[in-house]
Amino acid sequence: PFFSPMKSLRTPAFFAALLVAVAPLFAAPAAHPDTSSWQSLFATDLADADLKAGSWIWENGTLVARTHDTIWTKKPYANFVLDLEFKVAKESNSGVFLRSGNTKQVLSALEIQVHESADSALNGEVGSIYNAKAPAKKMAKPTGEWNRFTITCDGSRVALIFNGEQVYNVDLNDWKEPKKNPDGTANKFPVALKDFSRNGPIGLQGLHGKAQAPVWYRNVRIRELK
Repeated sequence: PFFSPMKSLRTPAFFAALLVAVAPLFAAPAAHPDTSSWQSLFATDLADADLKAGSWIWENGTLVARTHDTIWTKKPYANFVLDLEFKVAKESNSGVFLRSGNTKQVLSALEIQVHESADSALNGEVGSIYNAKAPAKKMAKPTGEWNRFTITCDGSRVALIFNGEQVYNVDLNDWKEPKKNPDGTANKFPVALKDFSRNGPIGLQGLHGKAQAPVWYRNVRIRELK
């Protein structure tokens, strides 16, 4: 009888191996994780933080901005899942900086927007990757209520779960040109996002915007990925 090498390969083990081979290499969490065993991003004495004296303080387990200055981790992070809660007031304007290439240059890091609503910039609403990618839907809770982000950075991939729903999962390699988003809209970045640092400190922006309205963070925890 005719022998078919392909037919001989059509076994359960073959198809299982095939599924592994074609499975996505990047898998962000599908829901907010249990972070009870994770590392806090900042110690209670802020000894592991890079900040100006008095710019941020802990109050009853909540990290509170006192000035416009950003609080940075001293440690750089590459691949990780960062989970946090934030609360804003009317006209609050803050953000979460990821893997900064230069903490003195605001446009050298991706920023996930923390806002009451939005600012005048393209892709400036809460949850956006500033000036680059808007969330797929509006998920913010009313002013004064706690919101939750789960941010995954793994190589070129960045994903956000915002109050229980994934609102984007993007590949920075799709941002191939300076000052241009994949959809053709303009952005402010002089370096293409594909060339951004993929290892650097994480920061929380202080009281930004004209109103200098307050912002609060709590349960800011991280799990590094291999």
